[in-house]
Amino acid sequence: MKKFFTLSPLSITAFAIFIGIASFLYGIPFMDIMELKTIDLRFNARGKTTPGSQVVLAVVDEKSLEKEGKWIWPRSKIADLVNKLSKAGAKVIGFDIGFLEPDDKRIVQTINTIKQELRESNFENTNFDQFLDNLKYRSDNDRLLTDAIKKSKAKVVLGYFFHMNLDVIDLPGEEQITNRVENIRGSRHKLVRYRSAAAQNVEFIEAKLPEPNIEMISSASDYGGFFNMLPDPDGVVRRLPTVLKFRDELYAPLAIASLSAYLDVPVWVNVAEHGVETLKIGELPVPTDEDGRILINYRGPEKTFPHISITDILNENVPKEALQDKIVLVGATAVGIFDLRVTPYGTVFPGLEIHANVVDSVIAEDFLFQPAWIQIFDLMAIIVAGLFLGILLPRAGVVSGALAGSALFFGYIILCQYLFSANGFILNLVYPLTVIVFIYVAITAYRYLAESKQKRFIKDAFSTYLAPSVVSQLIQSPEKLVLGGEKRVITAFFSDVQGFTGISENLEPTELVDLLNEFLTEMTDIILAHEGTVDKFEGDAIIAFFGAPNPLPNQAEVACRACIEMQKRLAQLRSKWEAENKPPLKMRIGLNTGPAVVGNMGSKNRMDYTMMGDTVNTAARLEGVNKIYGIYSLVSDATFNATNNQVVAREIDYINVIGKKEPIFVYELLGYPGSIEGRILETADKYAEGLNAYRDRSWDKAIALFKQALEITPDDGPSNTMKKRCEGYKLKPPDENWDGAFSMDIK
Repeated sequence: MKKFFTLSPLSITAFAIFIGIASFLYGIPFMDIMELKTIDLRFNARGKTTPGSQVVLAVVDEKSLEKEGKWIWPRSKIADLVNKLSKAGAKVIGFDIGFLEPDDKRIVQTINTIKQELRESNFENTNFDQFLDNLKYRSDNDRLLTDAIKKSKAKVVLGYFFHMNLDVIDLPGEEQITNRVENIRGSRHKLVRYRSAAAQNVEFIEAKLPEPNIEMISSASDYGGFFNMLPDPDGVVRRLPTVLKFRDELYAPLAIASLSAYLDVPVWVNVAEHGVETLKIGELPVPTDEDGRILINYRGPEKTFPHISITDILNENVPKEALQDKIVLVGATAVGIFDLRVTPYGTVFPGLEIHANVVDSVIAEDFLFQPAWIQIFDLMAIIVAGLFLGILLPRAGVVSGALAGSALFFGYIILCQYLFSANGFILNLVYPLTVIVFIYVAITAYRYLAESKQKRFIKDAFSTYLAPSVVSQLIQSPEKLVLGGEKRVITAFFSDVQGFTGISENLEPTELVDLLNEFLTEMTDIILAHEGTVDKFEGDAIIAFFGAPNPLPNQAEVACRACIEMQKRLAQLRSKWEAENKPPLKMRIGLNTGPAVVGNMGSKNRMDYTMMGDTVNTAARLEGVNKIYGIYSLVSDATFNATNNQVVAREIDYINVIGKKEPIFVYELLGYPGSIEGRILETADKYAEGLNAYRDRSWDKAIALFKQALEITPDDGPSNTMKKRCEGYKLKPPDENWDGAFSMDIK
């Protein structure tokens, strides 16, 4: 079945980006809530911003309750407050308090009853009538407040609210609704421009029913504004609607109405087909979303704005400059009676102070922005961050990948925080960061699984013919293994058992297998212990190399040591086999050091990690050359010269091997310095003297020296071979241009 999808870092990246974009565009409730929480964190990270001096709060706090009595106060006290604020020079008084029901009229009603009874009894007293009328006026708190508002030099903005849900109230009759609409006329947006007929059908946030101040008080002021706040889904107030729609009319909130009164300019609302296009207070633009909501740029936690206790205002204990030319917002902050709101700065925040934050940020033209076009940046952040990680991580190491992922993650957070603090832009944090985390985790997991698979492959492929330490290094650094072959300097190893064909003919198959397995196991263990690589077994022959796949700086020395140890171990095994009536085995070894190609070679379905090249062929020839000289460990001059005199060897000859143009010096390995018998060293010395005489064409002298070597060691194969060769050359000397090299005619 054809594969249409292959798991790879690129496909993981593409999938993550696609899911990130789709989730961002369509929204995931949990993610969207988390995004809102990041806005709160940005406020707290930015810290407090010092507000302007135009806004102060006149508050019903604990001090006021203690001095003036429990809430709700009679409206005569509120009237007194309006008078005192007007006298102090306040420019605007905004009430975050509704006067929604008539005040207590019992005293007024009692006075009216007295006057009625006096009229019925024909009692006439002008002074008494005036006294009753004055008493009635002073007792009519609604009238006192109404007159105070009318006489106030400060512009008074009356607050009220809209019912947003009719399920909890009884719907009044149409006449009452009409009266209510009349009572909120002061907060209606009067300058609304619609770009087209379609714009008139835009769906704004719809209010269900106004709950205005009583008619008497409402008629006293030309200014009004609702104090509804519509929290985000998590209950936090981050936006304030500048527009609410009721029966085809648009209405303004307390904050906007207070600003309009303060600046003495109208509010312009321009509506396009998609919603609110612009909102201006005079020439001052106020950025809103399509629904007409403004992001509240909170200046700080509770009491960032000046709180002035109302009792101090009533008793004129406030400096005039604290109130003069100010926007004074009036409301409650005492625990238990004020309008609790949840904001980015906490769960206990007076609604009154939210209005102050809006007013101050608009005056300062210090806004937060999250326009529709900024989504393009958010989408680009998802794409660019995703591609950056998707391209980088597969090429980076674990540490550098983690550093890059962390730098991108925290760098984006810092960027978003900077743009928020410095410019008021709110970029989306959660979706780009989620994509970053997903891609990092997914690609890291993919790489871990892929590397685990690769390590299993390496272990399975090489554990049978590589030293455990070499396999471990390959697993940790698989890049050292170049599949397909690479040129390396290695020391090639070839061995063969002397006379194995004859031995195998005299043994039962099972005996032969047992003997061969024991031999190969013992010899292979020594190779692996010296970090060699077993290329293959060919019957009784072992083919191996040192210096690949992991570098081995002293490979020639290590290879020679392995040969010495193998011959020692084989001597021990021969003693054991003789005791067991098994044929003793002798092994010939050829070593050569030089460049070769090593790597996985073969077909797609069957590969071997092997070696190729002239160095390999020469080592194979040297294994066979052992026969000529009757020895068992023959190494090239390239190998011996690289041992740094850490092993002892004697020069055997200068030879031409089949397949190689240039002759080479060859050496027999004898052992380690300080551990070789004196007899063997004496033999080697005599052999060396004889070899020099041989190269000088002093045949008789050479023969004599080789004989002396044989007297010391009668079974010395090289001395015997060279003696016979000298005897032959004595009868038929080589050509005049002979360079001392002997040409081999065997492979």
